[in-house]
Amino acid sequence: MPSSRTAQAVARLSDLTPRQIVAELDRYIVGQGDAKKAVAIALRNRWRRQRTPDDIRDEIAPNNIILIGPTGVGKTEIARRLARLAGAPFVKVEASKFTEVGYIGRDVESMVRDLVESAIDMVRNEREAEVEDLAQERVDERLLDLLLPMPADARAPAAATASSSGDAGDTSNGSVFVVSAAGDVSSTPEASVGQERYTRTREKLKQLLVDGQLEQREIEVEVTQQSPQLFDMFAQQGAPEGMENFTDALKDMMPKRKKKRRVKVAEARRILLDEELEKLVDLDDVTSDAMERVEKLGIIFLDEIDKIASERGGKGSGPDVSREGVQRDLLPIVEGSNVQTKHGMVKTDHVLFIAAGAFHVSKPSDLIPELQGRFPIRVELKPLTEADFVRIMTEPENALTKQYAALIAAEGAELSFSPEGIAEIARIAAQVNERMENIGARRLHTVMTTLLEEYLFELPDRGTAPIVVDPEMVRDRLKAVADDEDLRKYIL
Repeated sequence: MPSSRTAQAVARLSDLTPRQIVAELDRYIVGQGDAKKAVAIALRNRWRRQRTPDDIRDEIAPNNIILIGPTGVGKTEIARRLARLAGAPFVKVEASKFTEVGYIGRDVESMVRDLVESAIDMVRNEREAEVEDLAQERVDERLLDLLLPMPADARAPAAATASSSGDAGDTSNGSVFVVSAAGDVSSTPEASVGQERYTRTREKLKQLLVDGQLEQREIEVEVTQQSPQLFDMFAQQGAPEGMENFTDALKDMMPKRKKKRRVKVAEARRILLDEELEKLVDLDDVTSDAMERVEKLGIIFLDEIDKIASERGGKGSGPDVSREGVQRDLLPIVEGSNVQTKHGMVKTDHVLFIAAGAFHVSKPSDLIPELQGRFPIRVELKPLTEADFVRIMTEPENALTKQYAALIAAEGAELSFSPEGIAEIARIAAQVNERMENIGARRLHTVMTTLLEEYLFELPDRGTAPIVVDPEMVRDRLKAVADDEDLRKYIL
């Protein structure tokens, strides 16, 4: 049975019907309705599977998907937004890097280990957010202790009070005589007077701290030194899992060295907050929850899967051992196996794999049949048109025009686009994609950067005069580049 927290993560999916998932994806991605529908069904099936009877639940395998389409049409963005929407552990890997094992590549199982680390970071951030207010209170108390150490005469008021009450006639116990307005005389231990004075001062100092008036004051804090870099050399990228476990064990065996640093209160707050969060969050519980989420909700995005597909039956082409070898290594992980990580064993039976590739040279049928069978859902994404470019620059919440307007606004100026200007940018981007390599929506980045380069360079010296992007301005700044084939090749 899933833990309560993992069950809560799955329960969040109950509010997301396939139609609502597509609507959420529409906020950031233009078009590609077939791909959105396929991933929405796959995500909803996660929740449906958890509500099936126990005797059939483990038999329901995820519907892994291959997204086929040219670069820049939204394959990666669909998978990334889907994972964020579901609150699921997500990792993106390039399939081509696994062909380079022995040089600079990595073994195939490393994708699962990366997914586990991603899940641990996600769960830890959730737990830290839950206890952040308590951690901040503790940090404030520790900062006050450093800013105002308790004086010796206020450290043991209770003990001093007890000793003074033991003998009422003894005045040699450090008491202070207080005369009231009525003339009554009372005896108060010196420690109590010191404690009251210290408490009042501390309350005043706390108010200054809360108001942010002490952030630049320097204090001395004790910090734990980082582990020696010698250990990190053993755990470089691509190192076998056993070596990572060995280096972690060595770090745990080494005594934690601490040293005192003199820092400002703002920096000390960050250091102490990390320490308090580490005390409040149970790392073993985080790891256990993360491992469970990986097995039930994890998503691995395999990009460039077409790069490991070799053309089958081509003239004069022999077997590509490297590419087919990677496919055969991928096969057991995609179909479900146990992968050893430094946090324990992970089962990949119900991890959702979304693969993507342009397949402009090879075809999905060039993959080995066993791997093809593990990706039963295939969706072809459509190339982007000029009309799509107009929608991409106007409809999504993170539209490119809004991004550049925010960059210009940071300098105090205002950037606006006329509808005709956006249409002209879309026309030029589509035209360049036709004449040169088609890189999809990424071409808009190169066109926009070239268009606004002078403004971005001249700000803030230019002043705060508004900038209006209209057709004349677009044609004037891009005509020379768009008409010159050699120049277009290097700039656009």
